[in-house]
Amino acid sequence: MNAQRPVRPPLAAAGEQPAHASRAYRYQPLDASGDTPVELAEEVALAIACNGISQAVMLVSPTDLEDFVVGFCLGNSMVDTIDDIYDLHLSGLGEARQAQVRIANRAFWRLKQQRRSLAGTSGCGLCGVEALDQALPSLPSLPLAPLPPAEWLEGLRSRIEAFQPLGQHCGAVHAALFMDDHGEIRLGREDIGRHNALDKLIGALARQGIATAGGLAIVTSRCSLELIHKVLRAGIQTLVSLSAPTGLAVQWAQRHNLNLIHLPHHSAPRVYSPA
Repeated sequence: MNAQRPVRPPLAAAGEQPAHASRAYRYQPLDASGDTPVELAEEVALAIACNGISQAVMLVSPTDLEDFVVGFCLGNSMVDTIDDIYDLHLSGLGEARQAQVRIANRAFWRLKQQRRSLAGTSGCGLCGVEALDQALPSLPSLPLAPLPPAEWLEGLRSRIEAFQPLGQHCGAVHAALFMDDHGEIRLGREDIGRHNALDKLIGALARQGIATAGGLAIVTSRCSLELIHKVLRAGIQTLVSLSAPTGLAVQWAQRHNLNLIHLPHHSAPRVYSPA
């Protein structure tokens, strides 16, 4: 492949759910005999290498891995745009997978300067960063954007169920979704890791060329700082969280003109940013 002509990695089949996304296991009640089958979400270790150099090992749900790798590279500033990704190859079976990514030389040079080598889990967001300026990076503020109409959020919890097939089937996963500038939910991605789910969504938006202007991201998990970082880097101007944000997340959202809305279970939406 010509290194001077970036290409978008090929799209996976829309809505594809590989059979290994979940698997049947058996459990036995503590105070009873016999056992019962139940479906549990699967997870795999995914090693990501850029231009032959290992960058991260993440525990992820084994679905939409191409979206995850692209979103991980974008959400962690390993590349500026998807056009900096020249090639993406997935390999491996079972619980061990590999992603070989070829990126532009300028992006790879910057990546080497960061000296980042992380071993991530499904729960962490900043494992392996070696300096405070990587954990608290300098990010540009977004252009001011209006808040979404209140009716866009009405019944949202029930509306997103259709975009959570794995979660509805066996639980144990988070979801990240994108609603367009007409209030329609366009995409949903799931993962055992809350930040992984958002990476998958960002990668899917980039790979499919979906414009984010006027739209919003929705996360079903708690909203902490690394999710704010990823949304800011993706240029999405509104983030709706179904769980409460942390104080630091609110501070960064206000500082960077990100609309941040918490949608509680039984009360009206709470706008934390703008202040």
